[in-house]
Amino acid sequence: MPVTSAGLLLHRERGDGLEVFLGHMGGPFWAKKDAAAWSIPKGELDAGEEPLAAARREFAEEIGVDPPGGEVMDLGPVRYASGKTVHVFALAAPDFEVDAVVSETFELEWPPHSGRTVAFPEVDRAEWMPLGRAAERLVVGQRPALSALVARLGGGVEGGGS
Repeated sequence: MPVTSAGLLLHRERGDGLEVFLGHMGGPFWAKKDAAAWSIPKGELDAGEEPLAAARREFAEEIGVDPPGGEVMDLGPVRYASGKTVHVFALAAPDFEVDAVVSETFELEWPPHSGRTVAFPEVDRAEWMPLGRAAERLVVGQRPALSALVARLGGGVEGGGS
């Protein structure tokens, strides 16, 4: 059965255009990667959980702070080639800053076949980035969320530099 997740895409307007807040995926596979190694803070829905509640919970678990308040825009689902669906919500957060990411962790046998289990953060860092850079860094399956955001904001938003 395909996995369903929900995520919260923070955005803000800066002098040179739109910026979005993304997290870099943690763990050894992603450690030295930048392109297509960033994600909207997101995660799987618990049984019976509403997608927006899951998006808010997962943001807090992956970034280490509660998401800001405000009116949320439903950007709808994005579907990965694998069949996974991520329901994305957008939230204007012009003043949101975080000093350090304190993400929940996952365990993985590392190095492979070593018999040793190591804990890694789900997200090892997060930052604001211009839309153009975000489009390069975001995992491919989530990139349609950026187009949906621009469309919902009226399409007149500049992409910003990289």
